[in-house]
Amino acid sequence: MSASLPGPRDLPASQYDLTTYWGRVRHAADLADPRTLLVSSAGLDQAKQLIASYKQKKIPAMTPDLWEAKKVVDSTLHPDTGEPVMLPFRMSAYVLTNLVVTAGMLTPGLQTTGTLLWQIGNQSLNVAVNNANANKSTPLSTSQIAKSYLMAVSASCSVALGLNALVPRIKGIAPNTRLILSRLVPFAAVASASALNVFLMRGEEIRRGIDVYPVLSEEERTKREKLGDDANPLESLGKSKKAATLAVGETAVSRVLNATPIMVIPPLLLVRLEKTQWLKSRPRMILPVNLGLVLTTSLFALPLALAAFPQRQAISASSLEEEFWERGGHGGMVEFNRGI
Repeated sequence: MSASLPGPRDLPASQYDLTTYWGRVRHAADLADPRTLLVSSAGLDQAKQLIASYKQKKIPAMTPDLWEAKKVVDSTLHPDTGEPVMLPFRMSAYVLTNLVVTAGMLTPGLQTTGTLLWQIGNQSLNVAVNNANANKSTPLSTSQIAKSYLMAVSASCSVALGLNALVPRIKGIAPNTRLILSRLVPFAAVASASALNVFLMRGEEIRRGIDVYPVLSEEERTKREKLGDDANPLESLGKSKKAATLAVGETAVSRVLNATPIMVIPPLLLVRLEKTQWLKSRPRMILPVNLGLVLTTSLFALPLALAAFPQRQAISASSLEEEFWERGGHGGMVEFNRGI
């Protein structure tokens, strides 16, 4: 992100108030804006140069062009490495890449083979997104990624197939209720597997900890601006397993929050729409209607889920391991990158 660009002056974290939920929603909407995918390499370089000019004090204050440049950089570069996140796995591409697999999982009347293939496709995408956007201070090995992927796929397929076999056997419920339950099977599989996927793909962070940094006061920030980052680097206080557990847990919750409306609202609406005369006489429209419902829900749900917890999170040093208790920054606080 912008913090990796040269210059002693820090950019404002956001043009919105990140201490409030709706401020984070607006900020997350910028990070997830699919229009940033259309920015070329030259456009990204131009945005980076504009931000560097501000950080080097060549531009006195934030302008609309600077905020737009920051939006492009923040939605493209990883906050830990400063390198571009692979395009299909950025949060700005998540709605589009997730559209096909979600619509596939929600297709009415899937047989066993179709259920397995779409669940495998969904978990493959989740693994790639989680790995690309994770905290990079504790990377996973290739063998760990492969093991986590196989476990996540096994979990999602087991839940989906198990519930598909269970729902028809439930007695004493109306046919319409049975239909609704069958349409919600993908939600149960995706919600459980999405949370598990995050813990599996980022389990190494919990085992080894992630970097935490002292929160700086305004005076310390001013001093860093005067001396420059190279002369006064901000060093990690060490790796905290408790911070990692919090970061991974919150990310898992946000994944479930994102999956819930996407996997619940479209299938329930489709059940109602399939009973209308218009859709009965146009069965070929079921797929495009399903895609439209998933796309619309996803566009609204993703920023709401991403904003549930701050990405750059500050907590009291006393809530971490004892080695950090007396080492907090301003107000005894430390901060870390939660990941997305």
